[in-house]
Amino acid sequence: MSKKKDENINDDIHSDSETEEFEEPNEVSEDERITELEDTVLRLRAELDNSQKRSVAEIEKAHKYGIERLLLELLPVVDNLENALNNLSENVSESDKEGIDLTLKSFESALDKFGISPIYPISEDFDPINHEAVSVVKDEKHSDNKIVEVMQKGWRLHERVIRPARVVVIKN
Repeated sequence: MSKKKDENINDDIHSDSETEEFEEPNEVSEDERITELEDTVLRLRAELDNSQKRSVAEIEKAHKYGIERLLLELLPVVDNLENALNNLSENVSESDKEGIDLTLKSFESALDKFGISPIYPISEDFDPINHEAVSVVKDEKHSDNKIVEVMQKGWRLHERVIRPARVVVIKN
């Protein structure tokens, strides 16, 4: 008997007329559906276009800056050639000096072909993006933040600084 009561109660709670009242109409006109689908297609096309543009930009950046690691390994070679030229003994023949100088120039020329340029900022104002101050000196003849000596050339790959120039700056 209790089973029959439970069934009757369930029937009373979920009568057909009450469930119809709580259901919302789910009908959307065909024009609204078409407009919604067109809007979705438009958004997806824009998203796809943006994704393609980002991919192209990333590939261009990888091509442009892909040699950065190689450059960082080759810069000490350029530094060593420069040091060799600057510190040659008096016993070295002129042809040896000329050979080192030509080697250095051809190396720098090869770097230039790939958009790699030196930063040699003598007598320029100090710029923390392009320069690294390794020493500060006082000199009343020059204004503050002027570079008076370059300890080591800096290098730039296109517009990106790969290695800042190590410099001596005036601070009065």
